[in-house]
Amino acid sequence: MSNKPRARNTSTRSAASVESPWAKRLVWIAGIVIVGGLSAIVWFSQPEIRGVPDGTQTVAVGDPLHVDGDIHAEGEVPAGGAHDAIWQNCGFYAEEIRSENAVHSLEHGAVWITYDPSLSGEDVQSLRRFVKRTEKVLVSPVAGQSAPIIVTAWATQLELDDPTDLRLEQFVNEFSGASSAPEPGAHCTGGVGHPEF
Repeated sequence: MSNKPRARNTSTRSAASVESPWAKRLVWIAGIVIVGGLSAIVWFSQPEIRGVPDGTQTVAVGDPLHVDGDIHAEGEVPAGGAHDAIWQNCGFYAEEIRSENAVHSLEHGAVWITYDPSLSGEDVQSLRRFVKRTEKVLVSPVAGQSAPIIVTAWATQLELDDPTDLRLEQFVNEFSGASSAPEPGAHCTGGVGHPEF
């Protein structure tokens, strides 16, 4: 018997037993991308600002009766009460709309953002973003209103000077589709008006 060590035969290794290092690398890269993406979403997404903002006023309103004709004065931004039998389609309007129709939208849980027509184009553009976020927001000018911006929900109102005031977003988040409206589940489409978007 020979005590010579046996020589290994490395030349006959099968191709199947050799693993490519790229398979493991791709798994690691995919894992890093997924974890990084989820971390970025958590890091950059801010929680929705909710709650009744400071300065919000409760407004006494009458019963939500359907009436004919104009019942509100020029420059008035009503927060509820009697209104037209047909609601205003939600969206952005560059021209004034009938408050009687807008109040019916409030009855359906809409938030109505009104602005003084002298507001700068940049500020008006800032208000437009709210109609893209939720279907129950109505934006329109009201000449002669008591503040540059008034945001209204059923029996609730807030006056603001600046469209970047975070209380505006807070109000919209809190009252759009809110159960405090008489008919919060009703639609804000299929009524009158042709919003720009």
